[in-house]
Amino acid sequence: MKRAILFILVLAASLAASAQVLYKLVDKNGKVTYAEKVPPGFDGQATRVDIDTNRNTATLPKLAPAPAEGSEGARRPSPSPSQQTAQRKERRVDDAKKKLEEAKAALTAAVENPGEGDVVRIGNAGGGARAVWSDEYKARVDGLEAKVKAAEQALADAEKSD
Repeated sequence: MKRAILFILVLAASLAASAQVLYKLVDKNGKVTYAEKVPPGFDGQATRVDIDTNRNTATLPKLAPAPAEGSEGARRPSPSPSQQTAQRKERRVDDAKKKLEEAKAALTAAVENPGEGDVVRIGNAGGGARAVWSDEYKARVDGLEAKVKAAEQALADAEKSD
């Protein structure tokens, strides 16, 4: 008998834990309130809201276990001074290559796409007109060529450095 009562109590507790009831109460002024029971004498609208607590759960992702002390993944050894030097050199070379590419791209864009007024046509329009660069455009292209040469030299220096 005691086991049957205990079983019924456990069953009732598990049912109560899996589903809860709330009431959405809207009074005559439109104010919304939520309650577990409808108050006696409530003159507004009461709507029953069933809540399934098992449905409102989140599953957290499993984290990878931390590497054990002394294993290879636990700590990476610090690079040796020669490795640090090699890494710095590699970064300098990469930066120099990037600057060289940017300088070449700027020069190519300026030469292939001159703006209005950068190139003037001299001669007969029907035949023999030739393109002549303006002084400002020529100076700009010369400056971009100088930047390309400087970037090439910086790359060569970075590749030679220790």
